[in-house]
Amino acid sequence: MWSKNEPHLQSLLLIVVPFLLVSTASAANPVSDILDKGRNITDGETLVSAGGSFTLGFFPPGVLGKRYLGIWFSVDEDAICWVANRDHPLTDARGALVISDTGSLLLIDSSGQVVWSSNTTGTASTTVQLLESGNLVSRDGNASGAITWQSFDHPSNTLLPGMKIGKNLWTGEEWYLTSWRSADDPATGNFRYITDTEGVPQNVMLDGGKRIYRTGPWNGLWFSGVTEMGTYSDMFIYRLTSSPSEITYGYVAKAGTPFSRLVLTDDGLFRRLVWDTSSRAWKIFFQGPRDICDQYGRCGAFGLCNASAPSTSFCSCVRGFSPASPMQWKMRDTSNGCRRNVTLDCGNGISTTDGFVVMQGVKLPDTHNASVDASITLEECRTRCLANCSCLAYAPLDLKGGGTGTGCIIWREDLMDLRLVDGGQSLYLRLAKTELGEPQPPKSFPTGIVIGVTVPLVIIILALVAFWFSPWRRRWSRERILVDNPPRVLDNASRVVDNVAPDSHPPNLALLTTSFPAVGLPAVVQATGNFSEANIIGKGGFSVIYKGELDGYGTVAVKRLKQDSLSEKVKGDYAREIVLMSRFTHANLVKLLCYCQEKAECILVYEFMRNRSLNLYIFGEDSSLRSLLNWAQRVKIIRGIAVGLEWLHGEGVIHRDLKPGNILLNDTLEPKIADFGTAKPLIEDPTNQTLVQTAGYVAPEYAGEGTLTYKCDAYSFGVVLLEILGGKRKKDEPTFLPQVWESWKQCEIGELLDPQVGEPEAEAFSVLARCIHIGLLCVQHLPEQRPAMPEVVAMLTNTGVQLPMPSKPTANIGAGLQAQPISDDTPGPSRTR
Repeated sequence: MWSKNEPHLQSLLLIVVPFLLVSTASAANPVSDILDKGRNITDGETLVSAGGSFTLGFFPPGVLGKRYLGIWFSVDEDAICWVANRDHPLTDARGALVISDTGSLLLIDSSGQVVWSSNTTGTASTTVQLLESGNLVSRDGNASGAITWQSFDHPSNTLLPGMKIGKNLWTGEEWYLTSWRSADDPATGNFRYITDTEGVPQNVMLDGGKRIYRTGPWNGLWFSGVTEMGTYSDMFIYRLTSSPSEITYGYVAKAGTPFSRLVLTDDGLFRRLVWDTSSRAWKIFFQGPRDICDQYGRCGAFGLCNASAPSTSFCSCVRGFSPASPMQWKMRDTSNGCRRNVTLDCGNGISTTDGFVVMQGVKLPDTHNASVDASITLEECRTRCLANCSCLAYAPLDLKGGGTGTGCIIWREDLMDLRLVDGGQSLYLRLAKTELGEPQPPKSFPTGIVIGVTVPLVIIILALVAFWFSPWRRRWSRERILVDNPPRVLDNASRVVDNVAPDSHPPNLALLTTSFPAVGLPAVVQATGNFSEANIIGKGGFSVIYKGELDGYGTVAVKRLKQDSLSEKVKGDYAREIVLMSRFTHANLVKLLCYCQEKAECILVYEFMRNRSLNLYIFGEDSSLRSLLNWAQRVKIIRGIAVGLEWLHGEGVIHRDLKPGNILLNDTLEPKIADFGTAKPLIEDPTNQTLVQTAGYVAPEYAGEGTLTYKCDAYSFGVVLLEILGGKRKKDEPTFLPQVWESWKQCEIGELLDPQVGEPEAEAFSVLARCIHIGLLCVQHLPEQRPAMPEVVAMLTNTGVQLPMPSKPTANIGAGLQAQPISDDTPGPSRTR
């Protein structure tokens, strides 16, 4: 819009405009990127950025008779990323863009009226330039050449690399995207995409003034509800600035990245688009809302949305809550949300019996009114929340340092817009003691009563005690559990809020039956055709794997422990796997669906992985399978394994047996880490002398001394990475690692790549060389020289991260004297087919 302080221009323009419109001598050079004072751009003429990426000119959007001044991608003139006069179209093709005497950029129509102005004050020597970034800037004509105005400060419906949305906290100025009114009408539409600066910064889509979608809060790496951002962080650097002067969000494209844009469409969708040069089309990398659960507040307060649960109208209440209006929920109206079952115990601010359950894999609730403290630890956050009667939940603020995160977000109001999301975060929900599901300590027995009891009563009590501790009683208890808990399927919401903590001893599985689904033996027998040999898809030293069809789950992999191998250690591994995997919900971890412990049977039921284990694709004799995984897919698998392992470590768990046989591939060849019977929580003794890793993958300090840390998994990951790229087993070649190091040192990278995959292209070659470099860092002899998994993920996804130089790794080391090495036929779903 033009400035009110420039009315004197009107009469002048009425005189000079006709001359400007017909003058060809003053026309801007079609290939120029600069507009000088005294020159103009008329319809049909353009400015083109120095590298040719962007073009500025007049265009008709499809509305007959209307013309607009805008900027578009030169490769696609329909990809318009900025419009000057979006709400004031020209009615003919006789408009002109000029620079006024006061340095303002003006768009005038054929009658000399100003329809748009930059409203800036400069000098007569002001110049305007279209930059290669797509930014149209106005520079002061003096020696400093300072920018006095830029189009990036006035977004339309598109966010380009280098732009930002958010708020200037000093001036109150805001930057946000606004949709077009329709696909062919650039006028301001109903939808806005903003950065909410209250609480924890998050991006929000508004329809008028109503929230209809949000990304979830920023966690230091990405927005908690847009975990896809991690999959293309090798292309972009995300920038969330939170300072006393501004809170803004933007992104920068890394060198070599194709053209990209974030677009708010006229129908209320927010898309990340990347230009595919081969097809000359825009590819959608992300779209929000992505599904019904991205609809803001779909399940109301304390409701949890699960896009995979249409049978419940996608909604359930979080643990400890029930529908506020059961009849409305029955009619699939969940907008009223849920209410608490048991009142919290605030303890008058002095003490409380309340506790927390962890909800894993979620988009954090709306943080608009949440309180934030970046200076404290997560444990301090828990203490602060527990001491405040109004605190309902807490979560870490920042995840970029790895582990469980740092900083503190506290919610004191209803938890809104909570949903499950693949690769989501952990939220700690406050519940009353009776809702925690924890065993209660026995009450003390009064001494006076004991003294006053009669001898017959003492005899009865002693008999009951003997019965309680008898083997027959323990067996009766197990069978009673199965009777009281018939085969059932709990919804995913129940699973993710379970907070079972494993310990170093085989846990009591009876405690799990109320929070993790068990299934009866008859159902498993029917699913596997009575354990038919025709349904066997894999065998290990301790188990047999069957393919089955289980009601409520579809196709599953059933792992049945062999009766003659049920030692106490095997039973302990079985119990440990159930406890750990009942907590795990992650895209790169295989999912344990349910279990069966009935009579003498110990059975685990997993999601079925149709593409079987990674072994077959990198070591198999079938060349068609080996060539099926091209270089891009292999790099993608490496990154997926790293992300899954990083998440495990963040949960305080060490896998201990990472190898290609324990990595399964789903229908889209996404990797999933499997077999957690050997996994250990780090709360155990880290010097446990029982080795449980496969020869060739065990870290030197674990093999020689039994010292167990997260870096042991990092070593195993490095071996797996190099095997994936080379197609060779480390355990088959004792000098495997030194040979890799020598070839890498001599820059003979081609010798380290699987020849059956083919010669990589030049661009892929540099990525593969970087992967080998990272693999060598992971297999360093000393654990302190290896990167932690969060560092590995950063190295793999961000080419801007500098890599230190590795030392020559040691040759293959066998297990120590007390080792119990596991063959490559380790029981588990690793050999499913």
